[in-house]
Amino acid sequence: MPRVLVGIPWRPQPHRVYAHDLTAARYRELLPNATVIDVDTIHEPFCLAGCRNQAVRLAEAAGFDVVVLGDADTLPEPGPLRAAIEAAATSDVVHLPYTEYRSLRQAGTSQFLAGMPLEDCRHLVVDGACSGIYVVRPDTWWRHGGQDERFLGWGGEDAAWYAAHTCLLGAEPVRHEGRVYALHHEGAQKEGDQYTANFALVYRYHQAQHDPDAMRSLITGSVTCAKSTLSTGG
Repeated sequence: MPRVLVGIPWRPQPHRVYAHDLTAARYRELLPNATVIDVDTIHEPFCLAGCRNQAVRLAEAAGFDVVVLGDADTLPEPGPLRAAIEAAATSDVVHLPYTEYRSLRQAGTSQFLAGMPLEDCRHLVVDGACSGIYVVRPDTWWRHGGQDERFLGWGGEDAAWYAAHTCLLGAEPVRHEGRVYALHHEGAQKEGDQYTANFALVYRYHQAQHDPDAMRSLITGSVTCAKSTLSTGG
C-alpha cells in the first residue's frame, strides 16, 4: 500500500463535530497505516479549496505517495477507497472512490446513528456528484492547478475543479464502483455577495472548459500559500 495522508478540511462548528469525529474514526479503521490530520487555513470565511490545497502541500513535503482529501461529513466504503488509493499511486488523474453519492439527510443519519448499516439507511442519490472524497498524487493535483481559493464559504469549488481537471488533464476523474455517504448537519448559508461571486466564478470555469490556454490563465494566481493550522484528526 502506498504511503497515505488523509487530510480532512475542518473548522470546528458545534453541529458538525459528531460527523467529523465519525469520519476521522472511519478513516483510521479503514486505513490503519495512514496518517489522518485535520487541516484549516487562515482564510475568512472558511475555504474548503484552500484546505485541500494545504493538505496536498503537507503530503508533498512529508513524502507521502497519495493524499486522500476527505470532507468531514463523508464516509467511504472500504473496497472503493483502497482501490482508488492503489490506482492513484501510479495515475496522472484524480480518483473518486464512488460511483454513487448518497446523502443520508436527517432520517438516514438517524438510522445510522441508531446502528443501521450505512447501505440500508434512507438516502437521496445526488446525481453527478464530484465532491466529498478525492484520491490523488500530489504532483497530479498541481498539474491541473489544485483548487481555486477564491471560492470562500459554500459552493462552486468542486464544479470548477472538475472543469479544470477535464480540460487540463484531458480526462475525467476515474471513478471506482461503490458509494459514499454524506451525513446530515445544518446547511451552510447559500445567499449573499460571496455566494453570488462563487457561482460567477464557476461560470468562468465553464466558459473555459474547452480552452486549455483560457483555463490556465483563469487558474493563475488562484492558489495561495495561506498559513495552515492542523491537528491529528478525531
